[in-house]
Amino acid sequence: MVERKIKLSGVNTLALLGYNDTYLHIIEKKFDAGITVRGDNLILKGEKDEVEKIERVFKELIFILNKNGHLTENDVNIVIDLVKLDSDDLTSTHRRKKHTVDELDSTILFTKNGPIKAKTPGQLEYYRQVKKNDIVFVIGPAGTGKTYLAVAMAVASLKNHEVNKIVLCRPAVEAGENLGFLPGDLREKIEPYLKPLYDALDDMLPSDKLKSYFDKRIIEIIPLAYMRGRTLSNAFVILDEAQNATSLQMKMFLTRLGVNSKAIITGDITQIDLPSRTTSGLVEIQEILKGIEGIAFVYLDKNDVVRHRLVKDIIEAYDRYNAMNGKSNEKREINNEPSS
Repeated sequence: MVERKIKLSGVNTLALLGYNDTYLHIIEKKFDAGITVRGDNLILKGEKDEVEKIERVFKELIFILNKNGHLTENDVNIVIDLVKLDSDDLTSTHRRKKHTVDELDSTILFTKNGPIKAKTPGQLEYYRQVKKNDIVFVIGPAGTGKTYLAVAMAVASLKNHEVNKIVLCRPAVEAGENLGFLPGDLREKIEPYLKPLYDALDDMLPSDKLKSYFDKRIIEIIPLAYMRGRTLSNAFVILDEAQNATSLQMKMFLTRLGVNSKAIITGDITQIDLPSRTTSGLVEIQEILKGIEGIAFVYLDKNDVVRHRLVKDIIEAYDRYNAMNGKSNEKREINNEPSS
């Protein structure tokens, strides 16, 4: 048994331990050692390995608190998981600290299948811009993780109690098929358009929890047209496949945001399925909202592709073909595959 003391002088104790010691209780449940708060000191008692892990957790949390000015429950859980994962692999304190902080900077959400992280410089910039801004447009080709990371960030915000609900929507635009000829009622007709959003959520949440969120309308997945007339406060809203939203639909979507809401708009301007004379709201909005504080544009490219290695080669082949034939990268092409 060992005892360690961590001095908290100059540290915002309430922010570090959480309201009603919420973060402290999370840490206590994860480790087999005693934690006592006495004034501006933390007293750790227990087996040496456990005490050292808890000490590392608090040091990392203090570092993050000083860096960001606040902590979230997700920060606490990520640090705990990373400390546990690294404890057997890294022995140098300096290496452990650098590794953990780097991992935390890129880790968005822990799921049943492991952590979801930004894997490329472009994705990391995407994540950072979403943390800094209320509205973020992310534009890039297929396979760059636009939709998947957006859903992960929304789920993380919901888990951290930063928002009360998630609304995910897509334009139900025909891509080579006529909705009127598809079988089933309206819900069954639009289901294929929303499937990528369901798939992402299935990866991130236990099935019973996901069903409960749907039943309570804490998470909604709807066609873009169903957004008209709504005001969404305390919500994380995602518009996917936004290249298929018209100018009016884009304006309608952006003006749905209420108090304490955040929005991500994703799309690929090389895969526009709108009629040839209809302007894509995603293409147009880049000029309209340029330079407005609180709104960011992130551009991903082939270097951010995280699907099968051939996806990057396919994108490069199309770029070469379009260049040889004098085609613009914004040429409308019909492609039924989801863009992220």
